[in-house]
Amino acid sequence: MEPDPTPWELTTAGALPGEDLVGVGADLEPGTVLAAYRAGLFPMGLGDGGAPPIGWWSPDPRGVLLPGDLHVSRSARRASRGWRATVDQAFGAVVEGCADPRRDGGWITRDIAEAYGALHELGWAHSIEVWRGDELVGGVYGLAVGRLFAGESMFHRAPDASKAALHELVAVLSEDGEPWLLDVQWQTAHLRSLGVRSVDRRTYLDLLRDRVAQDLPSRWRGIPPGGRAAATW
Repeated sequence: MEPDPTPWELTTAGALPGEDLVGVGADLEPGTVLAAYRAGLFPMGLGDGGAPPIGWWSPDPRGVLLPGDLHVSRSARRASRGWRATVDQAFGAVVEGCADPRRDGGWITRDIAEAYGALHELGWAHSIEVWRGDELVGGVYGLAVGRLFAGESMFHRAPDASKAALHELVAVLSEDGEPWLLDVQWQTAHLRSLGVRSVDRRTYLDLLRDRVAQDLPSRWRGIPPGGRAAATW
């Protein structure tokens, strides 16, 4: 469902090359957050632990994963044998895992969790869960807008569980054979090892413009994925 439009103007116009933070303020209403992603922005608080005020970010360069780029090592695949991946079965639990205050660099506040929970209820925010038996051992969540998936955060409680979640996310994005864009915000050494590359803001915005104009992956349009069962590693 399309939420009410935002009253705020959210844009990267005027952002300087290499400048990541391009705005402060506004709100976290569903229409505001969606408008931000469509414009190449995402929210993250500027205070300790992600506390207010809200900052609106457009990293330059931007970390992205593109079709064919994901690399998961054989050792990671072996370590995760017998695990099970699901889609949108435990969104709140995945956000909770990502927001664990024991994690370094935490920024997911209650307000952020509630904002993305509202977007999940409207059909925009999604999660991938990785299970070992009945135990949730990893996951990733973010927003799907057309063929853009804006990854917000991922977590693991077992080695390589977040890699398994990312692998399943790429499988969902790839089901229809259409080009897609997975935004990971910033490239890190760990993400680089998985195939994430950096692109400048102009390139990212060009990719974004093309991808958000496409249809969602069939999984999130309510079309069964060709009888495909939940992945087992």
